Amino acid sequence: MVSEHHLRRRVQFYETDMAGLVHFTWFFRYMEEAEHALWRAAGLSIAEQGSHVGWPRVSASFEFYSPLRFEDEFDVHLRITAMTAGRIHYRCVLWKGETRIAEGALEIACVRRNADGTISAREIPPEVRAALSAAEEL
Repeated sequence: MVSEHHLRRRVQFYETDMAGLVHFTWFFRYMEEAEHALWRAAGLSIAEQGSHVGWPRVSASFEFYSPLRFEDEFDVHLRITAMTAGRIHYRCVLWKGETRIAEGALEIACVRRNADGTISAREIPPEVRAALSAAEEL
């Protein structure tokens, strides 16, 4: 079972704004990249081909403490903090060495993609629940 993942990255020039800092929108992308890596580490794909199960984002947030700049190396730590019948909650912390850069949260829902194009809530499939284990708060 996998409930957390660590990802190392380097800031790319196109991720920065006119002030030379990573634009805030990239933090959400970093969190999602770590989420997908966590699923792969568990032997899963969050977007499995042909699946009728989807994982829309219900809420996402970040608090920022220190900037990241072009060429900075940093670590993304993502952990599952809770798993209910139909939702997964994550906590994400970005570090540059010993400096905490940002902290975020993400909540996703499990849905069924219906033939008519609509979606409806459903329980997390047992194989996903077995591969991903909920963990305590960081």
